[in-house]
Amino acid sequence: MKPVQKNDRLLVHVEDLTHDGAGVAKVDGYPLFIQGALPGEDVQVHVLKTLKSYGFAKLIQIEQASPFRVTAPCPVFDTCGGCQVQHLSYEGQMTFKQKLVRDAITRIGKLPDVPVHPVKGMEHPWRYRNKSQIPFGTDNGRVVAGFYQTRSHNIADTDICLIQTPEADTIMTGLKNSLHGMGIEPYEEEKHRGMLRHVVVRKGRATGEIMVVLVTKKKKFPQRDQAVELIRSLVPEVASIVQNVNGEKTNVIFGNETLTLWGKDVIEDRIGDVRFEISARSFYQVNPEQTEVLYGQALEYAQLTGDETVIDAYCGIGTISLFLAERAKFVMGVEIVPQAIEDAKRNAALNGFSNTLFEAGPAEQVIPRWYKEGKTADVLMVDPPRKGCDEQLLQTILKQRPKRVVYVSCNPATLARDLRILEDGGYRTQEVQPVDMFPQSTHCEAVAWLELAE
Repeated sequence: MKPVQKNDRLLVHVEDLTHDGAGVAKVDGYPLFIQGALPGEDVQVHVLKTLKSYGFAKLIQIEQASPFRVTAPCPVFDTCGGCQVQHLSYEGQMTFKQKLVRDAITRIGKLPDVPVHPVKGMEHPWRYRNKSQIPFGTDNGRVVAGFYQTRSHNIADTDICLIQTPEADTIMTGLKNSLHGMGIEPYEEEKHRGMLRHVVVRKGRATGEIMVVLVTKKKKFPQRDQAVELIRSLVPEVASIVQNVNGEKTNVIFGNETLTLWGKDVIEDRIGDVRFEISARSFYQVNPEQTEVLYGQALEYAQLTGDETVIDAYCGIGTISLFLAERAKFVMGVEIVPQAIEDAKRNAALNGFSNTLFEAGPAEQVIPRWYKEGKTADVLMVDPPRKGCDEQLLQTILKQRPKRVVYVSCNPATLARDLRILEDGGYRTQEVQPVDMFPQSTHCEAVAWLELAE
């Protein structure tokens, strides 16, 4: 029999946080997940649901608060799904994220002796996002815009988001207040009707250039000149206004067709000394200040002297590749998305790099062919999606045996899983450095350094 039942009211001690920011308390070994509770706290809870091996409870009252508890400054923090830990001080967030990475490396990777360093955080952990994807909709006939509520597609309406740029706030609020006057209907997802689905705002941190993308259901957009005029009046720094057409009944933001309505087709930014052109749909890290820290750490672990050949698997638009190309003899990047490879080639030319090669295709197929062609690597860099490295790519690494692997990860659990596989295949993890790319959220990136055992 479970030690707690639905509707029980209990006093519990919170021991931990989950990867999505819920407090964890245990009653006779039975975990209860409590949204809003923090480790070290004694809290009164109301049990909402009990499953076989865990349950969920609602926070009723805090009897003993954590010393790291703060008042979340965002007015919609309790409903918006964009941030999970604004109620945890930044010092507390750094402690939590280091523990998150260390626990994964220890429990999943079975590597308790690998050093996991303190997280490299931000001096000012607000207003850091250079890209905002803002859904528009209606609520009882009123235009709403903001971000999706936790685990839903209901919009948490707001005029301000403290992790996006002030310009994004200005554009979001200005459009929201003007849509009805311009005769533009916000999109209704359930009924698949209306015109304006999302507004995407991108800003180059180093250049100040701003791109605004209007994602519409239809290509024909009679009010587009009015919309362009409004956006330019709201934010004079805007350099590009683009329309993206998505007529599908889907929760994917972008469609396949993109049209420039005003200004440039791309905006530019820099990471370190490397320039990047960014289009409406380019993948580009959303926190450029910390991207420089993250890539600097990857570069340090690569230990380049200028004589090495580097392979960058999952190279995207070449952000890490070009960072490495400044120090390496030659860099080869592979990415499954053809458009990203075209962006990478363009960015290499923009920076005058002649020591790079980019190819579209699955890394686990392209890299073995490169080796057969004599294109071998001293250092392999991987920066996979949240699901981690493809199993075939891991086997390719173990077969080709580059002497050093640098693994950039956005998911501690899959990082730890993949480190275990590489360790079993003859590599030794030297250390792991977490980097906070997403303050106020539970997400944490990390860079791992592996050497081939002698």
